[in-house]
Amino acid sequence: MGFYFFDYTYLLFVIPGLLISIYAQYCVSTAFNKYSKVRNSSAMSGRNAAEMVLRMNNVPLIPINPISGNMNDHFDPRSNSIRLSDPVYNKTTVTAMCVAAHEAGHAVQHATSYAPMTIRRALVPITQISSSLAWPMVLIGLVLPVQYDFFIYLGILLYGVALLFSIVTLPVEFNASRRAMVALENSGLCTAEELAGARKVLRAAAMTYVASTLTAMLNLLRIIFIANNRRR
Repeated sequence: MGFYFFDYTYLLFVIPGLLISIYAQYCVSTAFNKYSKVRNSSAMSGRNAAEMVLRMNNVPLIPINPISGNMNDHFDPRSNSIRLSDPVYNKTTVTAMCVAAHEAGHAVQHATSYAPMTIRRALVPITQISSSLAWPMVLIGLVLPVQYDFFIYLGILLYGVALLFSIVTLPVEFNASRRAMVALENSGLCTAEELAGARKVLRAAAMTYVASTLTAMLNLLRIIFIANNRRR
């Protein structure tokens, strides 16, 4: 009897998304941990790496501030500043160098009005609202009679906005990593082994955004699947 109530959409959509996310997190944790133990030969700290990327892209230096925590490094477009975590700011590891260079890549995007970043920033307010309302709308539609299915389709629309945000995020993140790698390669301060490690770290970080987008796609497909089954 228990199997009658089993929601098999978990097997089709939720569990695959969960496995993808777990694998991506494993990859990034493995790469970050490995190269957090490898010092770069030029003794370049995270802060130094960020400053180098800005200089090489002819972007005026902006505040680069330390913040407590781990893996919460980010560029803040509101204050036009880079914030680097404890394991990155003053550390001279390959991971610290990569993470800081990547965040500086975002600063370069901001300075050059990189289109995908501008679009992404414009989507932030509506995405925050749509993400919080999507599933409640779907659940309301499932509880109410079929004639109120428009709640489900409203939920699909709202979740589609969240998916769009994830898709737009991909070129922003990939481009920031590309800018970081170009700067590291052109600096002449990194050995071939360090550059190879840098690529692994940045690729692993990019995997988390790809996983997030795939998971969002699977969740949207799940909602559509549920809606279609309800109409039958």
